[in-house]
Amino acid sequence: MHSIELPITGMTCANCANTIERVLRKTPGVADASVNFAGEHASIAFDPAQVSPAQIIERVRAAGYDVPLAHVELPIVGMTCANCANTIERVVKKLPGVVAVNVNLAGERAFVDYLPGATSIAEIIAAIRAAGYDVPTQAAATGQASPLEIERAARRAEIADRRRRMIVGLIFALPAFVLSMGRDLGLLAALLGPNFAPMTGEMAGHGMPEHVAINWLLFALALPVQLYTGWPYYRHGYQALRNGAPNMDVLVALGSSVAFAYSVFVLLSRSGGHVYFETSAAILALISVGKYLEARAKGRTSAAIEHLIGLAPKTARVLRARDSAEGDAYEEIETPIEQIAVGDVIVARPGERIAADGVVIAGRSAVDESMITGESVPRDKQPGDPVTAGTLNKEGALRYEAVRVGQDTTLAQIIRLVEQAQGSKAPIQALADRISAIFVPVVLAIAALTFIAWLLLGGDFQRAMINAVAVLVIACPCALGLATPTAIMVGMGRGAELGILFKNSTALEQAAKIGVVVLDKTGTLTQGKPAVTEAISFTGAPPEFALALAASAEKHSEHPLAQAIVEAAEARRLPLAPADRFQALPGRGVTALVANGSTPNGAHHLVAVGNLKLMQMQGVAVDAQAGQTVAGLQAAGRTVMLVAMDGALIAVIGLMDAPRPEAQAGVAELKRRGIHTIMLTGDNAQAAQAIAQAVGVDEFIAEVLPAGKAAQIATLQAAGRGKVAMVGDGLNDAPALAQADVGIAIGAGADVAIEAADITLVRNDLRGVAQAIDLARLTVRGIRQNLFWAFFYNVLLIPAAALGVFQQYGPILAAGAMAFSSLFVIGNSLRLRRAQV
Repeated sequence: MHSIELPITGMTCANCANTIERVLRKTPGVADASVNFAGEHASIAFDPAQVSPAQIIERVRAAGYDVPLAHVELPIVGMTCANCANTIERVVKKLPGVVAVNVNLAGERAFVDYLPGATSIAEIIAAIRAAGYDVPTQAAATGQASPLEIERAARRAEIADRRRRMIVGLIFALPAFVLSMGRDLGLLAALLGPNFAPMTGEMAGHGMPEHVAINWLLFALALPVQLYTGWPYYRHGYQALRNGAPNMDVLVALGSSVAFAYSVFVLLSRSGGHVYFETSAAILALISVGKYLEARAKGRTSAAIEHLIGLAPKTARVLRARDSAEGDAYEEIETPIEQIAVGDVIVARPGERIAADGVVIAGRSAVDESMITGESVPRDKQPGDPVTAGTLNKEGALRYEAVRVGQDTTLAQIIRLVEQAQGSKAPIQALADRISAIFVPVVLAIAALTFIAWLLLGGDFQRAMINAVAVLVIACPCALGLATPTAIMVGMGRGAELGILFKNSTALEQAAKIGVVVLDKTGTLTQGKPAVTEAISFTGAPPEFALALAASAEKHSEHPLAQAIVEAAEARRLPLAPADRFQALPGRGVTALVANGSTPNGAHHLVAVGNLKLMQMQGVAVDAQAGQTVAGLQAAGRTVMLVAMDGALIAVIGLMDAPRPEAQAGVAELKRRGIHTIMLTGDNAQAAQAIAQAVGVDEFIAEVLPAGKAAQIATLQAAGRGKVAMVGDGLNDAPALAQADVGIAIGAGADVAIEAADITLVRNDLRGVAQAIDLARLTVRGIRQNLFWAFFYNVLLIPAAALGVFQQYGPILAAGAMAFSSLFVIGNSLRLRRAQV
């Protein structure tokens, strides 16, 4: 199963998103489709064996919407006949995201329309070359607009079109409104004096009733608005009806058309009735103003992700071998970012951005990583240190070797995660989606009932029509559709700026309900690098003998305690012996056969290094003296490793993993928010208590095996204290992270932990947990405010319009109110961009 992200243009309300979802889900081979109205993106899971991205795009276009595509023209070398052209077309069409290919044999050029992000120019060129043809180097190196630039261009074109139609609407609607108001209020009679006698007089020298002449003028002013400004509403409304899903465009088109058509009838029949040309024009003009402002405001909801995408430089200076041996062996070549490969050596001068994830091989500098981690202080870099794509080199020149490039870089993964998360739907949105699906048909029914009721009860056709039009126009499904996704997009974008990455909208909503935070000790509350503090021998042999023996057994282990013992032995320059039959026992320790230098007479000895449970398993006796020593070390907050040789206890080693500098502050921030904090550790109770007291957690659970962490989380979830979050950073945390209501991976933890986590804190700082919860709470509060407004607005104003509260100017006031409703929701969501967490 493959997935693809499509930018969508042409959506005007939440029903448009629902229509696209329904059309795509009916497509054979599409497993799921989710359309974000606010973000104007579609996330689609599909089987490439049954349907291609090109076919998916065609389905979207057939529904009346569009997908921006990129176009590239490439010169081809090596074609000799028409079959060559057909071959190139066939291999390029097989690439994911390629929509159309046309190869011109005579002109020796290929014209390709493709979906940015699904494929790239480099992949197209590679496919052509793999088929046995070539693309000249200069053409291959030519820069092409990025997916973001292509999408931005499509959005700019859409906004520019809305702006032109809005301006035309205002130019004609405002004079029509002023003229109509002047006539209705008697101002024209006052200005024109004896030459004007409303409804009865004649315009001097023309033999035409004044009101008829004015009506023709109003018609002339309203017609351009109806045909030009209103055209998108008619087109989209027709497509919505054809798809069986009436939307906001249907309401607007129907409301303005009824007023315009009735007025044309009155004008042509010369019945002398009142016309509503200014009403039809004002409806379209005001709603166009609202939609234009809405489109601009929606663009700002994705500003954070666009900023992240813009961090990647377009080119980089790559060291390449010179063709000539004269002078330096290497030269700096300006290379497009798409052509950088793993292993390339790249030069970053002061003020330039890092182009790929890599390792510094030469030079020293300070690198600003705030755009990735949210941490404002630049980090010093020297040979051997990692660098991250998108970060800013501040001072000296650096040479670094590319380790991860393109879509594999940390920056690309963050962008992908945020985009997918922003496109997901939160559970809180389900109610709004269900209402949006039936909203327009219900409004149409209310408008019809309004018209019939007023006509039957009052007998006034004009009043009945105006009130029905007011109902059609004042209804706002857009506010319902925008309430959740705009807040989600802005909240997640703000999180990305702070180094807080939400996996999806559900994770964000759940994080707002957290009542208990469980913190893994090692690497989360502590620095994750325990150090040997003492080695105590029970045999009379030097402590170094036991330390070397333990290090020889532990050197094949990846456990932090094992690595600390090995580092301590190496720091003391102790000789380590070969070890055989190594066995790691999770939650207990290790055993191994150790030979040669670290044991007497070069014999092989069975060595066990671990906790009391391991000693009991191995049948090793722990006498009273050793027990007192172990208890004393544990009381001092040490983790104790016992060392046995051939079934006899010979020494204990004390280790200490110091608390992280910000751990106490991070825990205090959580407690200040009323969250219960629990430390979870495999250490003994005494060592756990020492750390727990140092960092200030409310509770600790000690001696928990890795396999038992998930069970402990399940027990806490059953206690009913609210949603349970688990914070960890290692491989052993992954099951517990998955079990928790919200799994939080902190810092540069193992990839498996980040994959299992619902929230990833890029910055290795425990205070980010409280920040993530604050941001989630603010975002959910914004969603609830938006939903309340959207429901309150429609529940209050639709009945008011039906009851004729707004009198004859109801449709105009309704159009203004409808435009304001969506803008209020977007503006409220945009406040999250300034949220202080």
